[in-house]
Amino acid sequence: MTDAGTTPTNSPESTVTYAAQGAVALLTLNRPASLNSFTRQMHADLWKALDRAEADSAIRAVVITGAGRGFCAGADLTEFDFEPGPNLVERADPGPVIDQAFNPTTRRIQALRMPVIAAVNGVAAGAGASLALACDVAIAAPGAKFIQAFSKIGLVPDAGSSWFMPQRLGMARALALAMTGDALPAAQAKDWGLIWEVADDCVTAAMDMARRLAAMPTSALVATRHLLRDGLHRSLYQQLDAERDIQSAMGRTHDYLEGVMAFREKRTPRFTGN
Repeated sequence: MTDAGTTPTNSPESTVTYAAQGAVALLTLNRPASLNSFTRQMHADLWKALDRAEADSAIRAVVITGAGRGFCAGADLTEFDFEPGPNLVERADPGPVIDQAFNPTTRRIQALRMPVIAAVNGVAAGAGASLALACDVAIAAPGAKFIQAFSKIGLVPDAGSSWFMPQRLGMARALALAMTGDALPAAQAKDWGLIWEVADDCVTAAMDMARRLAAMPTSALVATRHLLRDGLHRSLYQQLDAERDIQSAMGRTHDYLEGVMAFREKRTPRFTGN
């Protein structure tokens, strides 16, 4: 269980720190000198933090942010082996780290049992932008920027960006951003529908949103994530069937019965997330 105050559970040296505030877990990418670029260790530490949040029944929402002036600058290229010599192509291949680290991180966030909010406090570049987009809601600081930096080093968007961007921006904008690698400022990202909001204190705003969602029917919120995401691959008639089936499953939850009874009794519902 978590206590009512902020409870740091990692040392300052950890690449991801964890703090519980009531029903919200705040996860902070903690490599500020490297703009929180991802190493394999940081992926592993993020997975542990997500596992910790998921295992704690008191936690009903997660916020992910970055330490220092950046959110996440993508992959730490110092972990790639570019030393001249035999098998350079094989050693520098980004495929294995994508398969073993970045893709599992995106899948883990999308499968989490509670809503996830990104507090994008600074630059989100490459897979750092993908990380923000993998969250259910993204709130950015005014100075934050989203950069599809892949084309500048001869690569393509990964960690989910090639899927998330066209869905949120449309093909024309997504393709131009991916090809040029131009930075998309936070205000424009909001105007274009890439993120939810811009706030001077994006962490406070994200925590406020997380507390709001944590007080709502958690199972229904996560089912909504899956329904909307997976609906992109269904026909209308298939989606109608999916809505029926998921609605029926939600109809067996405590929170559905509580919500209806509260509505009938004209009182505030007391959702438990179950």
